[in-house]
Amino acid sequence: MKPTIKRLDQNDTSGLYEIYCYTEVTQNSSQLPFLDTNKLSKLFTSENTYTLIAEWDGMTVGHITFILETKPRIKHCAGIAIAVHPKFHGKGVGKALMEEAINQADNWLNLVRLELEVHADNDIAIGLYEKLGFNLEGRKKLSTFKAGRYIDTLIMARIHPNYG
Repeated sequence: MKPTIKRLDQNDTSGLYEIYCYTEVTQNSSQLPFLDTNKLSKLFTSENTYTLIAEWDGMTVGHITFILETKPRIKHCAGIAIAVHPKFHGKGVGKALMEEAINQADNWLNLVRLELEVHADNDIAIGLYEKLGFNLEGRKKLSTFKAGRYIDTLIMARIHPNYG
């Protein structure tokens, strides 16, 4: 079975809240544990975001969000944030979200450059991003405080094949 990917609807934010209740999710994001529903909703419903969600049997099991640039000279770039419900890790949800995000970026949103940051110890995510055409562009030393220690963050990007 594969997840269904669709655009975020206001009714879907409760599913996102459940995903971000798991420490396994927040520890690999830039968010603190125990986000409140208002803050979480604002993260995904602001004017400069475009969010897709993955559903599995009607349950929200993941999201991918484009953080769209508003400055005229960099509107062709977008940052990416992604999270998958821990119970659905290893089931292809992240890959399905990433593939649809790349499709949207290349064919509908007119985006040339997709950027993301990933914790240097998140080997599974790094492997997925590399398989989908993201390249390492840099390392931010000791940039993130996670589980009581500082770790590095990797900067990765994918350039649309017509421009690379």
